[in-house]
Amino acid sequence: MAYIIGIILVIIALIIIGLILRKRVYDVVDKYEAWKMDIMGRDIASQLGRIKALNLSGETQTKFETWKDRWEFIVTKELPDIEEFLFDAEEAADRYRFSRAKKTLAKVEQILQSIENDIEKMLQELDELMESEESSRKEIGELEPTIKSMRKQLSQNRFQYGKAESYFETEIDKLEEKLKQYHELTEAGDYYEARKLVDALKQDIEELQVKVEEFPALYKTTKHDLPSQLDNLYAGLTGMKEDGYRVEHFSFEKEIRTYQERLLETVETMENGDVTDVDTLINDIEERIKDMYQLLEKEAIAKSYLESKFPVYEETLNNFSTNFHETKNEVEKLRQAYYFEDADMERYLALEKTIENLRSQLEELSHHLENEDTSHSKLRDQLDAGFERIEDLQKNHDEFKKRIRNLRKDELEAKDQLIEMRNQLQSVSRKLKKSNIPGVPTYIWNLLETAANKNTRVIKALEKVPLDMAEVQQTLNETKSAADQAMEQTDMMLDQAYLTEQVIQYANRYRSQYPILAAKLSESERLFRSYEYELSLETAAKAVEEIEPGALKRIEEYQEAAN
Repeated sequence: MAYIIGIILVIIALIIIGLILRKRVYDVVDKYEAWKMDIMGRDIASQLGRIKALNLSGETQTKFETWKDRWEFIVTKELPDIEEFLFDAEEAADRYRFSRAKKTLAKVEQILQSIENDIEKMLQELDELMESEESSRKEIGELEPTIKSMRKQLSQNRFQYGKAESYFETEIDKLEEKLKQYHELTEAGDYYEARKLVDALKQDIEELQVKVEEFPALYKTTKHDLPSQLDNLYAGLTGMKEDGYRVEHFSFEKEIRTYQERLLETVETMENGDVTDVDTLINDIEERIKDMYQLLEKEAIAKSYLESKFPVYEETLNNFSTNFHETKNEVEKLRQAYYFEDADMERYLALEKTIENLRSQLEELSHHLENEDTSHSKLRDQLDAGFERIEDLQKNHDEFKKRIRNLRKDELEAKDQLIEMRNQLQSVSRKLKKSNIPGVPTYIWNLLETAANKNTRVIKALEKVPLDMAEVQQTLNETKSAADQAMEQTDMMLDQAYLTEQVIQYANRYRSQYPILAAKLSESERLFRSYEYELSLETAAKAVEEIEPGALKRIEEYQEAAN
């Protein structure tokens, strides 16, 4: 029983699935039927009829016939075939032949899509043709007045074009011939060719219009203005030669003739309608003319400058040579009394050599001025360089003179310092004699003796001929260092001796009470009498600090206040 129920359920399921699939086929059939009816309802014939506003001949007629035949084929053949295919699909679905129905519907969709593409292409081509015709007609309407305007401009200003007038007339005739061809193409229905012709004509008119507008200025510049400027430049160049200016080295005459020849060739080329690179040539020549004038002006200024500044330069160099000769005599005298370091002699010899070079250059400059074999501009550069070298030489000379004058000054200062240090050492000796101490330690006498010996070395260095100030300065520094050390050690020794006396006197109050203190004080007194002031102070201070901490500091403060 269950088996039978299962079979019944499967049959029911299959029937339901079949009904669903058949419903889907019917829906697609309805969809394609509606699509077909939409195509049939379109007013394609009316759309194609717009082309009748154009000349139905030639290419246009061929296009129209092609589109018309294609639309008739769609209406009379393909759409009826679609009706049959849809009927077959429904019939297959009724018989549950869904695979066959699916293939048939796929074919219907392919045909409908092909029809849509063809219709879209026809209408697009139609629109392009109509728009092309309209835009071409409008542009031709704008181009015709432009051509007439160019011919009018050429007619009214013939003298501005010279022989090139015939070239421009010919070019305008060619443009009008293309206009004529345009009208012939439109009358023949060849609107696509007419469109191409309009584009080419538009470009040709734009290019010719630029030429017509720019030609007069270019022609005038190359035929009249620049030749006139070159003639004036040549005349000015000749005049400068006659006035004594040195301009031959520029070779401007040859360059000017070359430019004149190029301009003649360019004018001939322009009269044949070719203006290629004329702008570049004009700019090059104008810039070069400007450069030539600047160089000539520079030469003229240089000549005037040399005439006014050369005598000044000659006088300046002569005066400096005289001053250096005085320095030279002074150096010879000083070298007998003083030792010159190698660096100072090198400076002196460099100054002398530079002056010799400048005098040689002065003679060479004077020679070129007289023989006229060098441009004034170049000579001016040499003169300016000479002025700069004299200025540098003057600075170096002043520094050298200051340095040799300092030799005597350094000697006097060294002697003054020597006297000062001698007085300081004598003052130390007097201080030692007045000190009332038992005696002077040996190391103090040794320091004073060393300082005195170094003083003697300075005196000997000052007595040498020639005087070597480097040696004097070195021995002077050594003497000063020795004297400073001697004074410093002496003051320290005396301070220690005086402080020791104060400490012993202060500690005597405890001597009877503290035997150990008394013994240490006795030792300190012995050291004091033996000139061992530092050890004596250390012994006494240690003894009193053990009895009365802080006593040494109070004694020192008291002594500082007393001093």
